[in-house]
Amino acid sequence: MGRQIYEAVIDGLLVGAVYGLMAVGLTLIFGVLDIINIAQGILVIVGAYLSYVLSVHLHIDLFLGLFITVPAMFLIGIAIYWVFIRPLRGAERTSMSLLATYAVALIIEGVLYWVFTPGYVQLNAWYVTSSVRLFGYYLPYIYLFAGALAVVLVLAIYAVLYRTRFGRSVRATVQDQTAARLVGINVNRVAALTFGIGVAVTAVGGMVYGATNGGFNPNSGYDLISRLLAIVILGGLGSIAGALVASVFMITVESVVDIWSPNWAIVVFYAALVIVLIVRPSGLLGRPLAREQ
Repeated sequence: MGRQIYEAVIDGLLVGAVYGLMAVGLTLIFGVLDIINIAQGILVIVGAYLSYVLSVHLHIDLFLGLFITVPAMFLIGIAIYWVFIRPLRGAERTSMSLLATYAVALIIEGVLYWVFTPGYVQLNAWYVTSSVRLFGYYLPYIYLFAGALAVVLVLAIYAVLYRTRFGRSVRATVQDQTAARLVGINVNRVAALTFGIGVAVTAVGGMVYGATNGGFNPNSGYDLISRLLAIVILGGLGSIAGALVASVFMITVESVVDIWSPNWAIVVFYAALVIVLIVRPSGLLGRPLAREQ
């Protein structure tokens, strides 16, 4: 039993890092634009399908394909912002954005059904089915590679936000959009690029999701968005560090509980959210993005 718990914790940490990357994109969008991107789950599935097309039809390695899918998802994110998000105005912008991004999710889901049909597909590569032995435990290469990549990308996002001029513009926009405009910041440009970055990370999450799950289809986005929203809320809306910590915590808890009862694992996942929010309503690290250090 001790070995099973050890394996579950390692799996939870690595898979949690990937979910954390996807949640970071979601919380980044919320922190800057004050909207919740309901379409984030289906966009992960779009990233998975892009990897599927590159792998199956063009025979491009899943990780090498990210050099194509990440920029593609970035451009898709910018297009979604300009077409569906930017036109929203007024005090009801946040609530209207829920409807707008839900509409985006439905449109994308319909397109995916039309192009790929409802059948399930899965991503395959040598590192998906192969494992490496570490401390007496066989760890799938895909988890090891994906977890390392997720950590690197989260650190890269942090570096961009806190070590670049663009990052200062982002944090200024979070603090006060009116003041940001007065000092010459193009708020719409910053918002569009931020939305693009938040969507771009779904390419990585989609590739890993498609390779590590039993299969995916256009309907798979619903489970993903519910998990990502739970992670973002638990971590604290607008907190990148909180999203990463909450993701690792919740996925690890679910992985450990799955040892005893797979049916209860998902229940505990959301029960952990409720318990933490009762004790700390603002989330684990709930604080504005602009104030994180």
